[in-house]
Amino acid sequence: MSDALATRDALADVRVRAIASNGSGVADLADGRVVFIPRTAPGDRARVRLGKVKRKWAQASLVELLEHAPGRVDAPCPLFDTCGGCTIQHLAYEDQLEWKGLFISDALRRIGGLEVDPPKVQASPQVVGYRNRVSYSLRRLHGGRVIAGFHALGRPAHVIDVAGECLLPEASLRTAWTALREGWGRGARYLPAAGRLRLTLRSAGEGVALVVDGGAPGWNATDLAESVPTLTAIWHRPSGATKVTLLRGSEHVAPGGDALRWVGDSFLQVNTALGEVLRDFVLERAQAADRVVDAFCGVGAFARELARRGAAVTGIEVDPAACAAAKHGAPDSLDVVQGRVEQRLEEALPTDLLILNPPRAGLHESVPDVIRASAPERLIYVSCDPATLARDLARLSNTYTLAEVQAFDLFPQTSHVETVAVLDRSGEDS
Repeated sequence: MSDALATRDALADVRVRAIASNGSGVADLADGRVVFIPRTAPGDRARVRLGKVKRKWAQASLVELLEHAPGRVDAPCPLFDTCGGCTIQHLAYEDQLEWKGLFISDALRRIGGLEVDPPKVQASPQVVGYRNRVSYSLRRLHGGRVIAGFHALGRPAHVIDVAGECLLPEASLRTAWTALREGWGRGARYLPAAGRLRLTLRSAGEGVALVVDGGAPGWNATDLAESVPTLTAIWHRPSGATKVTLLRGSEHVAPGGDALRWVGDSFLQVNTALGEVLRDFVLERAQAADRVVDAFCGVGAFARELARRGAAVTGIEVDPAACAAAKHGAPDSLDVVQGRVEQRLEEALPTDLLILNPPRAGLHESVPDVIRASAPERLIYVSCDPATLARDLARLSNTYTLAEVQAFDLFPQTSHVETVAVLDRSGEDS
């Protein structure tokens, strides 16, 4: 490959050899650079157009498939070529699971310094129609036109309009999204007056709740509620606000194990069926502990059940509404403290077991030192990002030994995977 070819907008023919953790195909250019191409599969021979080009790597877009990989399947979604979601639905589901296991072991090796075989990835009972929560971006354009949907492939600032095409939401959410689009009025006038909004639909008991992010305070949701009776609750968080307010309906009780109460934007796993399997896995690994700290406890998916089983549990959660939901109807042996984990963890220790379920960014840089200072016998780390999991495990490696890794495919058709790492204190802290 000539120097001229390795420039932006140049064409190159490549053979895809792997899948990157973001779902892009991985190939090699003639000059040795690695190139990442969305919507390609291992074994594809593809003609690609180079985009961003760096010294060691490049990004490209697919121009033409010259040869199809044996494992490639037809993507079922009609928006696959334009939507930025569902990055690997062109792979057979068995191959999706295999690659996700490789994503985890690769991150643990490269970032965490841990030699771990690719873990088994627990398959989802449903590969479509599994999401109990879906968020859409809404944009108001000139002339009263409204576009609402997902961010475009390769153009994250652009929104593609999505009607009923998306296959991932539960059936009730797809029905509610259609009703909402038909009922929000011309120019979405029944929604808050803002150029940009984020609309989240959530399964809520027997109905569907809507959480609206954006717009000014004081929005009256009456017209929307009357126009879209499918919605059993409407919540609003104005632009710049941290609190979400219930405007219509009532707080709902989530189905499942301990009748968890949730508030509008509180965290629950998006895959209800497999989320229960993950929860049972964590509870089984936690059952021997008498004292537990559940950091990032949310509405108490783990903490409430462990307290019910007799453990003395301290939950830590930054969202005060989620704290109240976690305590609602819980045993007296559950204490929930409000605040950031990096600010409240030290006072909650020592303990027998520490459960960590952080957001995608992982642990604050100060938290591993706090953990090592008190060193609970066991850690259970629930992670939605293998890279930040690996980074945090490396920070704890002098004190803990990785005892078990199990993965759960909570997000079929996407490159995301949920991992549970069980760590036991090694007694070799340096």
